[in-house]
Amino acid sequence: MTYIHDTIVKLQKTSPAQAEFYQAVEEVLDSLQPILETNEKYQKHAIIERMVEPERQIMFRVPWVDDQGNVQVNKGYRIEFNSALGPYKGGLRFHPSVNAGIIKFLGFEQIFKNALTGLPIGGGKGGANFDPKGKSDGEIMRFCQSFINELYRHIGPTTDVPAGDIGVGAREIGYMFGQYKRLTGNYDGVFTGKSLLWGGSLVRKEATGYGCVYFAQYMLEAKGDTLAGKRCLVSGAGNVAIYTIEKLYQLGAVPVTCSDSSGTVYHETGINLDTLKELKEVRKVRLNEYVAAHPEAKFIPAADYPADGNAVWRIPAQLAFPCATQNELSEADAKALVANGVIGVSEGANMPSTQDAVEVFLDAKISYGPGKAANAGGVATSQLEMAQNASMQRWSFEEVDEKLKVIMKNIFLNASETAAEFGEPHNLVLGANIAGFRKVADAMIEQGVV
Repeated sequence: MTYIHDTIVKLQKTSPAQAEFYQAVEEVLDSLQPILETNEKYQKHAIIERMVEPERQIMFRVPWVDDQGNVQVNKGYRIEFNSALGPYKGGLRFHPSVNAGIIKFLGFEQIFKNALTGLPIGGGKGGANFDPKGKSDGEIMRFCQSFINELYRHIGPTTDVPAGDIGVGAREIGYMFGQYKRLTGNYDGVFTGKSLLWGGSLVRKEATGYGCVYFAQYMLEAKGDTLAGKRCLVSGAGNVAIYTIEKLYQLGAVPVTCSDSSGTVYHETGINLDTLKELKEVRKVRLNEYVAAHPEAKFIPAADYPADGNAVWRIPAQLAFPCATQNELSEADAKALVANGVIGVSEGANMPSTQDAVEVFLDAKISYGPGKAANAGGVATSQLEMAQNASMQRWSFEEVDEKLKVIMKNIFLNASETAAEFGEPHNLVLGANIAGFRKVADAMIEQGVV
């Protein structure tokens, strides 16, 4: 379609060298062709051209002093992408791979993900090319304080509400909130993912992983199947992966893998969740130590991975849950999963499958839950935290978990019904993208040229 092609070409000129951002935009725009061809109003109002450009891009230096007294400098970002449905909402990522293209891809995805939740939140994302690994608590605190010294002037409970992402957990949120409170004098719900001691929500830590499993459950139920007894592959070993594994066990499935940057653990009888939590949440060490506690398990070093993908996806199973990072699952990995009998993939990470891998899943007509739908549980529970903060209440674990289940079911139904409306009932990528786009685009039209 010339309209889409011309938009992407223009974007590549105005935002050069941002490959992940182009990938996210192209994936969404390609699937919007059916609705763009039948609704002239979106082209008339230049919705696509407006939607791919952030409302605001904030980039700033973050100087801080390490434990040796040396001055270090990182680059900070906050991309406030779209506020048609509510205040900007999206996490902060601290990782050495962070650059403008990564943050823009994440922010763009966040627009549609947040729209699918049905909650009043817009899309944004932020972070810095800072690596918390190997840093002392004092160094992390000083970095977070310096980061907020600039960011505080751009955020607020009805303006922009950041959360955590890779490299940003309750510790980092605490340091940033403390500095925000010191600078503004306000004790408000400007961050989500806070400690339960001072305004956090129960289930927030678990939400992305739990939601990802609920989405898989609804995909299977739509085909008359269940999670019970299914062998499952999970990548990653952070919050999303750990609580994906926990919920899989609760619903009767058997997760047999997890992974980190050092390699993959394959435990045929099922990953020991207590050991995984001890290694990653308490001791914060590499997964190769897992086999010391469980010698019957196998550890596959990253150096031994196949050249065209990741070892975690080459193990026979029925369901796959990519929960690590973007583009972790290649076309060759997807073909191996399908050849090994996988019947469903539910993405816990953001854009973990390459576009070629997605095409393999769609061609095979397996149950495939794209990240913007399947991993929306985290941001949905963040909004529930905002609601609790605004009303000065604390809901029980069961209340929040029940609300999360309902939200994930509604996301699945919205995506699947929209896919069926456009003649591709198996294609939840198309369904999720069109459903999210239509909601945001119509709100933008009603709010005028802003």
